[in-house]
Amino acid sequence: MDSPPRPHFPPGGARRRVRDLGLVIGSCGTGPLNAITDVPGVRVGHTTVRRPPDVHTGVTAVVPDAVGPRTPLPAGVFTGNGYGKLIGTTQLAELGTLETPVLLTSTLSAFRVADALVGWVLQRPGCEEVRSLNPVVGECNDGFLSDIRARPVHEEHVRAALDTASGGPVAEGCVGAGTGTVALGFKAGVGTASRTPDVGGRRFTVGVLVQANFGGTLRVLGRTLTPRSLGFGPDGPGPTADVGSCMIVVATDAPADARQLTRVARRAVFALARTGAAYGHGSGDYAVAFSTRPEAGRPVADAGLGQLFEAVLDGVEEAVVNSLLAASTTTGFGGRTVPALPADALVAALAGPAVPGPADR
Repeated sequence: MDSPPRPHFPPGGARRRVRDLGLVIGSCGTGPLNAITDVPGVRVGHTTVRRPPDVHTGVTAVVPDAVGPRTPLPAGVFTGNGYGKLIGTTQLAELGTLETPVLLTSTLSAFRVADALVGWVLQRPGCEEVRSLNPVVGECNDGFLSDIRARPVHEEHVRAALDTASGGPVAEGCVGAGTGTVALGFKAGVGTASRTPDVGGRRFTVGVLVQANFGGTLRVLGRTLTPRSLGFGPDGPGPTADVGSCMIVVATDAPADARQLTRVARRAVFALARTGAAYGHGSGDYAVAFSTRPEAGRPVADAGLGQLFEAVLDGVEEAVVNSLLAASTTTGFGGRTVPALPADALVAALAGPAVPGPADR
């Protein structure tokens, strides 16, 4: 088991994120870290499981401090395309409450991860008499680059991600649940972003974390970017088979209820279209949204939800591109190689003239 990674920085120490390239998505400000951990009381932990060349996988934990079976948080879930194994969906939708941290992992490891999460929660102080528990575990199929049938994520990996979850900068790219994922033809992984919208005169924080692993053609700031426009030849990267889910976790300190959070989750899935997502038959596209402070003052009025929706749309778009920029070219199972998105080429392509689509594909 690898030790929990530090935040991902490229050679030379300059962090490759959207804003470091001078690209700004939306007009709303970000939190200090531009990460889901900007939401007070939210921590993130990763365990990366890598045994080259065949295994590139892991687990990521999003841990709200206050959550538990005795102290559930209001939450909502939305399914864009249901070809996935989001464990805990029905109770989450029925009751509108989140009882555990949200864990992300590889498809065939999701069931072991759920069992390990149950064991971890039952050992928490105050849970000695708990007799029912709804673990929430999402997944992406990382079988293109990792030996998914080996099911290499075990209980110790889950506990390490939970026990080392922390605030502060969030590692992105090829870490945790994003170690083996691929999106839009490029190596992807975990990405995060935050926004601080003004809702009815009150300032709140909205943070998102994505596990990106979906097909389509990359779009950034409304521009379609084909392999040729990014400097690749005709045999360059292209959309991979849509065999993996995209998981999105949204956290906010706005006092929203489950119905409102379901609407927020819906916008998070809608936001994938901005990045070029194909929402294909084999892609499971899900979002889980929760509030960390349901009792923090008067509830958000429905009329004010527009600012939260916009924050989520912009945040998810940025988080997906961050996941691509932070990832590195990876050779995995079966000798397959997926290239990283070149940052310099991205900036150059966005500065240049738009290229007609069909002739450039």
